[in-house]
Amino acid sequence: MRFRRAPETEPAAPPPTARAVRRALPPAGQLRRERRALLAVREEKLRDLGGLMLEMFRRDQFRQDLLVDRCVELGRIEERLAELDALLAAVMSRGRTRPSARCECGAPVFWGSKFCPQCGRTVADTPPLPVETP
Repeated sequence: MRFRRAPETEPAAPPPTARAVRRALPPAGQLRRERRALLAVREEKLRDLGGLMLEMFRRDQFRQDLLVDRCVELGRIEERLAELDALLAAVMSRGRTRPSARCECGAPVFWGSKFCPQCGRTVADTPPLPVETP
């Protein structure tokens, strides 16, 4: 008599945990285009809201729900504009870092230091060499 083995079941994988995903920043041109388009939409919606309010005043019929909906839309546009401004600031600051000066031995020489942290030479004896960027 032969016994069959029970099929081996692999333990279930643990559910994925929520963790921050680091994504690359979009190009600055794309962010600027989106910002420019949102500014145009915001301007149009602000004018529409003002015209709507004026027309409601003329007719003496105010619909608060309609005004609140339009203001919520404008609030969302303002939030996205703030996000785009923050992303643009991050993209622009990413490319503005200065290369650090280096000693003859290759160690970075920090501003205000009097000695090289690696070889011990005085910074005044060896002029700092700028870093070549590839």
